[in-house]
Amino acid sequence: MIEETTITRAIVERYAEKFLKGTRSDVCVVGGGPSGLVCARYLAEKGLSVSLFEKKMSLGGGIWGGGMSFNKVVVQKASLDILEDFGVGYEPYDGVHYVVDAVELASGLIYAASKAGVLIFNLCEVQDVMIRDEGVTGLVVNWTMVGMTGLHVDPVAVGCRAVVDATGHEAVVCDIVAKKTGKLELKGEKYMWAERAEDGVEKLTSEVFPGLFVAGMSVAAVYGLPRMGPIFGGMLLSGRRAAELVAEALGRTP
Repeated sequence: MIEETTITRAIVERYAEKFLKGTRSDVCVVGGGPSGLVCARYLAEKGLSVSLFEKKMSLGGGIWGGGMSFNKVVVQKASLDILEDFGVGYEPYDGVHYVVDAVELASGLIYAASKAGVLIFNLCEVQDVMIRDEGVTGLVVNWTMVGMTGLHVDPVAVGCRAVVDATGHEAVVCDIVAKKTGKLELKGEKYMWAERAEDGVEKLTSEVFPGLFVAGMSVAAVYGLPRMGPIFGGMLLSGRRAAELVAEALGRTP
């Protein structure tokens, strides 16, 4: 017999188990857009424990809206192997640009990250960081609704060995670290120049503060790169590169 309070207990107990597990992870990825999902999935496949925090209800970042709500996006050839790895289809447009269905891409990235073992916490935003002598050692998180309503409710802390800021244009974690330590500078995202942005976002994916790595558009915000619009190959490549760097730093390279 289906019973209402049993449904409640099942949700609360299983979520509590998941959240407690996520309070100590090898890596915390902040932001569930394309770079964050790719990074999280590859890190989990390397045997690292990964918790991903997304402040919105849905993951996928800017993928869903495509270009001006036309739900198609573009990638370049260099990123096609990542799409194939995630089981996402694509079609050639002119030999340089390839078209991907936005809904398939977003859902494919989310599904792959989840199945790889990434602990995903949506509706959960980062409000601060923990820093010790060795660098960033964790995050301070709260429910998104608390911030939206302005309630004075204290956050809680989760620990990790590395953090990946994949929050996009705002570079939320980097911004917190910059303001509170004075040891990191955000140059700010610039005007649109797709080719330069796509190339730079992958190449400049890096550790910007001890224990803090950047991926995706957070890279542009930190290093002052242009924006690129609805082409997502650089996001995928940056996510994979971030996973490689974090795994190397934590001693989990193949």
